[in-house]
Amino acid sequence: MYLNNSNIKLPENPNTIVWKYLDLSKFLDLLMSQKLFMSRSDKFEDQYEGTFSEPTFEEIRKLSIDNPDFLNYYKSHRERVAISSWHINEYESFAMWQIFTQNSEGLAIQSTIGRLQNALQPEQVYKQYIGEVNYIDYKKEYIPFDDMFFPFLFKRKSFQYEREVRIITDIAENDIKINEGLKINVDINQLIEKIYIHPKSENWYKNLVIQLVSELGFNFEIEKSDLESDILI
Repeated sequence: MYLNNSNIKLPENPNTIVWKYLDLSKFLDLLMSQKLFMSRSDKFEDQYEGTFSEPTFEEIRKLSIDNPDFLNYYKSHRERVAISSWHINEYESFAMWQIFTQNSEGLAIQSTIGRLQNALQPEQVYKQYIGEVNYIDYKKEYIPFDDMFFPFLFKRKSFQYEREVRIITDIAENDIKINEGLKINVDINQLIEKIYIHPKSENWYKNLVIQLVSELGFNFEIEKSDLESDILI
């Protein structure tokens, strides 16, 4: 199930490349569980996650004067939405390596929009959507609220460098609670096209990753990032 609304977009080309930067432990958890971890939306560092811009909030506030539950529902809904973030870029990003991996022991999963869509398993109990994040001025621009997913597909302009596409899971209609997040079933071989090893890593680390991936029964193409390759002079 995917968003189909003029306010929400996805790159038209399913071969558009996307990336996820993560540490080895999270990568191994993905392979061993064959489930993708999604963070609860109100647990992100950005306190604006899942909230509204000022013009939209003013409209909702007026609507909730006679119906206070209306605003309360939007506030509590953030606890029932989980997100997996991916970075759109034709090439790997030096900035993303620095932000999302610690020291030199991290990896990057290379995938595509089409692979993300195909990797999602039919979840009978959760609603799932994929959408590209819109970056707006929260003081001036309007976020539509006729769909409960829209607040989670808008962020402040200061985050534009993230070029984010999101898998969003909504458990609002299910009688369960999530703490830090939840895991959803995915087809690992669809999800992962290629693995890049941290540019500052040692050869032993690359060999370790290759061995672990092989022992877990996968056959991904794995190579070290060339961002730190020898200069030619």
